[in-house]
Amino acid sequence: MYFKQFYLGCLSHASYLIGSDGHGVVIDPQRDVDQYVDEAKAQGLTIEYIIETHLHADFVSGHKELAERTGAKIVMSHRAGARFEHIAVSDGDTLDAGSLRMHFLETPGHTPEAVSILMEDRSDPSSPKKLFTGDTLFIGDVGRPDLSGSRGFTAEQMAGLLYDSLHQKLLTLDDSVEVYPAHGAGSLCGRNMSQETWSTIGAQRIENYALKPMSKNDFIGMMTTGLPEAPTYFAKDVALNREGAPALGALPAIPKLSPEEVMAQWNRGALLLDVRPSEVYGPMHIPGSLNIGLDGQFASWAGTMIEFDRPLILVAESDESMEQALTRLARVGFTSVVGGLDGGFHAWKDAGLPTAGTLQLPVDDFYKLVATSKEPLHLLDVRRPAEFATGTIAGAESVPLAEIMRHIPHLDRDAKAYVICGSGYRSSIATSILESAGFTHLVNVDGGMNAYNAAGYPTVVPAGV
Repeated sequence: MYFKQFYLGCLSHASYLIGSDGHGVVIDPQRDVDQYVDEAKAQGLTIEYIIETHLHADFVSGHKELAERTGAKIVMSHRAGARFEHIAVSDGDTLDAGSLRMHFLETPGHTPEAVSILMEDRSDPSSPKKLFTGDTLFIGDVGRPDLSGSRGFTAEQMAGLLYDSLHQKLLTLDDSVEVYPAHGAGSLCGRNMSQETWSTIGAQRIENYALKPMSKNDFIGMMTTGLPEAPTYFAKDVALNREGAPALGALPAIPKLSPEEVMAQWNRGALLLDVRPSEVYGPMHIPGSLNIGLDGQFASWAGTMIEFDRPLILVAESDESMEQALTRLARVGFTSVVGGLDGGFHAWKDAGLPTAGTLQLPVDDFYKLVATSKEPLHLLDVRRPAEFATGTIAGAESVPLAEIMRHIPHLDRDAKAYVICGSGYRSSIATSILESAGFTHLVNVDGGMNAYNAAGYPTVVPAGV
């Protein structure tokens, strides 16, 4: 058996190419599919099947383009309602590719149409079987049950189905079965995923909080409490994946715009998306622009923080960065980019147009303020609630980045706000949003809690979590 996991950090997304005797299978492909075509060719494989574990909400799949380029057949659940030619599978169905045999298990809960694939290599019966779980079972977590409301299911109903899928299907498998999910830490399809990208059923039985012994009612209560709001683009991507997205090469090129043209588009409601790193953006940028750096989970945060159809203008350090931003936006379905600032931020500055800056405070200097200030600092921790609960700085307020817009009316615009996250990446996104909302005294804590903890500075566990 040939096996390769492709891990896309900006979406925390895992996809797979598996092969045997010249036959290849791709599972849960990302939108840009060249890597699967190239790798299959290098390994002497013909891609015969493209399998989707479910209708993905957080990214646009490349299944349709990959099928057109390779002649492979797309395989999905009979419940998906896909509007293109495909093989519709049900519980207990099997498919073969060389020595590989794929057993399909219907595992609803994250979505109604979710399937998991138990794969065995018949040429080597002693090798562990591989289980591709999509978003049903993650490493350290399970899929959110609240993303199917538009399809007529409540979160409670889906959580009940998820409990049954886990306990009646997946947890009945041998401990040696290897688990390969579609996502890892950082994905909004779960809450507490591990940094690990694979595991075993046996290890998850012990380590995964959601698989601990509990009643079905307790599981439902746990899985439907404290869920973050789902990004609006999720429903758009589900619909696009059901139809099959057009090939990336079919998307039009964007024009390069002069600073004056950018200003005109901006005045007509376009959003300026600055994709430079936070340490470059922070000291000087276009006032009112949104910073989501390419050096982090760009696609996920762009999808979370930007209205789906809003016209976008890119501000990048280079043409290469602009092209990368376009591809990564397309991966989550955003095709509303109307142009890019020709010459980047330097062209804007050279034109004598307005600029702004946010203080980037090194963590050591920040701690000196924490330790010596006679008054409590106005400190906003924009990490996820699960991160905040593990330890923060005394007096910090939890303002998760994904929910920042609903917190803004309750924050003090006149106070000097120190914004912190894990590394400085998300806090830079937050400061750019707060600046646009009229906050004028903002400080981004450079290095974030990672640097703060590494320096050994004191933290507290928030009360009530």
